Amino acid sequence: MKTAAIITVAGTSTRFRKSIGKDCLKCIYSEKEKQDTLLMRQLSMCKTFDTIIIVGGYKFSELEAFVNMYLNEYPGKIILVQNEHYEDYGSGYSLILGIQKAEKLGVKTIVFLEGDLFFDSNTFKLIVENKNNIVTVNNDPIEAKKAVAFYINEDGKINYIYDTAHSALSINEPFLGIYNSGQVWKFSDAAKLYELTSGLNQKEIEGTNLILVQKYFGSLKQKEYQVVKFVDWINCNTVEDYRKAEEIK
Repeated sequence: MKTAAIITVAGTSTRFRKSIGKDCLKCIYSEKEKQDTLLMRQLSMCKTFDTIIIVGGYKFSELEAFVNMYLNEYPGKIILVQNEHYEDYGSGYSLILGIQKAEKLGVKTIVFLEGDLFFDSNTFKLIVENKNNIVTVNNDPIEAKKAVAFYINEDGKINYIYDTAHSALSINEPFLGIYNSGQVWKFSDAAKLYELTSGLNQKEIEGTNLILVQKYFGSLKQKEYQVVKFVDWINCNTVEDYRKAEEIK
């Protein structure tokens, strides 16, 4: 069964660039060794995949040069995809481009990783080896100003909640549990994902990646997915977050 990891790194990372006071591409930023970049860390965990699809946009030529110079240990495995709408579309378009490339390659199982994350390798290994659909969670407090959360309603269905304005979150129905999303997902039925992707309208195509994630996981019964919690997890929005990850590793 052909497998693929999709890593999206197209964004401009405004908060990260402001935190270091200069322009940079966050996923290949390092203060010591190239192996310390977020991209290299994620790739080191994805070696068992048949294909690794990296979707870039902002400073794409720098990403391309980095891959050509430092990632020779993945011959024929890495595919770069350019998102030319990284500024005017939402994060969902990068995921869509990655999925479309995976479909052309005949991929049957997909793991999607947001490229600005640090997480522990042991938990990720469990995700890769597990055959189920997987949503991930972390132990951070659920705060509207920064969290992407989801809850499970009385029917066992997953519902993602987030506020792009970072003001407040709301739930308008009874729920069984609420979690802070780990922003890594495993789609064990790629054919279903391809069908959902092809059915998106233009507004959905220009929206966030959670639109497609919700369509897929929101259609599943509770027995059709598994919730996995990361032991260590940091969303590297700033250089301070990146340095916290450095301390953990």
